[in-house]
Amino acid sequence: EVQLVESGGGSVQAGGSLRLSCTASGFTFDDYAIGWFRQAPGKEREGISCINNSDGRTYYSDSVKGRFTISSDNAKNTVYLQMNSLKPEDTAVYYCAARVTGPLFNSWFLNKHLYDYWGQGTQVTVSS
Repeated sequence: EVQLVESGGGSVQAGGSLRLSCTASGFTFDDYAIGWFRQAPGKEREGISCINNSDGRTYYSDSVKGRFTISSDNAKNTVYLQMNSLKPEDTAVYYCAARVTGPLFNSWFLNKHLYDYWGQGTQVTVSS
């Protein structure tokens, strides 16, 4: 059974940092891409970053580029999202998701419709 479990959310003041974790089980980690998404109340779920676990390639949305960093520890089947310089508009529920990857990994992997498996989400609240 595929499982994705997010952790690390919480409340922080603007300018602060958080690190989210996504721990996966039930599939061959190196064969998958992991994406991070977020959804604020009343808004569409937005893809913000993704990583190809087989070669470490990454992509970021413009909204987080330069502030967030995605990384993976394949030995721990875990992907991290380091979030720095947080802003109130970063407040959302953050989800990780997984799908099989391959040589065609590209920025399209920020599209939520490509993903097969999802975690339950973790809340991030940034106060001004």
